[in-house]
Amino acid sequence: MLNKEQLETLLGEAMDSGADFAEIFEEDAVSESLSMLDGKVENVDRALRAGTGIRLYKDLQTAYGYSNSQDFDELLALVKDLRTAFEGHREERISLEEVPVTDISPVKTDPVDAPLETKTALMREAWDAIRDEEEIEKVSVSLSSLRQKVQISNSRGRLVKDTRIRTRMGVSAYARRGEDRQSGFEGPGASMGLEFYEGGVPAQAAKNAAATAKVLLDAVDAPSGRMPVIIDNGFGGVIFHEACGHALEATAVAKDQSVFAGKKGMQIASEKVTAIDDGTIPHAWGSQNVDDEGKPQERRVLIKDGILTQYMVDQFNGRRMQEASSGSGRRQNYKYEPTSRMSNTYIDAGTDDFDEMFEGIEKGLYAKRMGGGSVNPQTGEFNFAVSEGYLIENGKVTSPVKGASLIGSGAEILMNIDRVGKNLKRAQGMCGSVSGSIPTDVGQPPIRVSSITVGGTAGE
Repeated sequence: MLNKEQLETLLGEAMDSGADFAEIFEEDAVSESLSMLDGKVENVDRALRAGTGIRLYKDLQTAYGYSNSQDFDELLALVKDLRTAFEGHREERISLEEVPVTDISPVKTDPVDAPLETKTALMREAWDAIRDEEEIEKVSVSLSSLRQKVQISNSRGRLVKDTRIRTRMGVSAYARRGEDRQSGFEGPGASMGLEFYEGGVPAQAAKNAAATAKVLLDAVDAPSGRMPVIIDNGFGGVIFHEACGHALEATAVAKDQSVFAGKKGMQIASEKVTAIDDGTIPHAWGSQNVDDEGKPQERRVLIKDGILTQYMVDQFNGRRMQEASSGSGRRQNYKYEPTSRMSNTYIDAGTDDFDEMFEGIEKGLYAKRMGGGSVNPQTGEFNFAVSEGYLIENGKVTSPVKGASLIGSGAEILMNIDRVGKNLKRAQGMCGSVSGSIPTDVGQPPIRVSSITVGGTAGE
């Protein structure tokens, strides 16, 4: 990567344009992906990525460019091209000072450098755990790893270096009974090395995936209509992430394109709801030592007892909102300009007992596992599939169902949460937005929504 003197020269040239801020994001990354089908390795892919993104802005105007070159002369030409976006002249000498970074997620065994034999053995642990289970006809396992080194410098004199290492395993189990085929998926991951998989993690992931697939073989068509719904912990938090979390990012709020814009200090959720975005959790999938603008990550309490207390803010959108950055600037890689994004976002643990949530429900749905869905970010309206669900009849969990979906809006669901359990759990996923695809945790304890529309195939 560029040395300090080269960076100071480039930043000085960038500021000789009338811009009031300049930033250089350098990246050197190695990613690896392995896949296995029924115990046999099918693919091993490794990709190297290196490049530089340069950003200038003045007031509320921004110019961004990137190059896969890390050659000083080529980047100087890029800077001179970008600065034509602004009119003005200011000679400013930039003096950088490296800021020490605390590593909140130290790694024991770098997954990128580990022998292939070690990694394939971990995948085979998942396969071996369910290969002989009745009705399981196929098992697919993937193992992905990333080591990303970044260097971020800006015209305010800040220089930050960071290394991010992540690993994730995905297990898909396919069950068959006659002509009926069903599948289940589990995808644990962390900001850790291969030590993450110690203690039987691959085998447990496979067993969870297989259990979901086999349950669905006995599922009946889901009912439809408005009813109480209990959404379990872990990946159940994907609804809050999608339907509410994105609407609390400055990317939408700063442009008044969010249903929650201008509502700080107001009640937007049931008083039982406290929601947090925390990028400082050691070893969590969505954690980083610093954000992609070089600012230390933070623990952000978004909603406290139902009251909107904070947005997730990046530097540029913070200008629009006249708020300081909350350390929420993230991007997939150097090709993307950063914007406000989530890290590890979850509804915090409450005080309600899980078993008592079912009491008094004559007809409802227990959504044990959530799947994918779609959301309108401006309105928060969503439609999410339930990948594993059960009927609730007279306060008891009864038959498994298939084809269920939850339909509503983020603002509605937040107000209708009337029970929040104690057992908080997080799960891993990838989140896409204007600054690319980034790793994020979603999570919650079990929650009960007093009334929500369930889409199903069995009718009311």
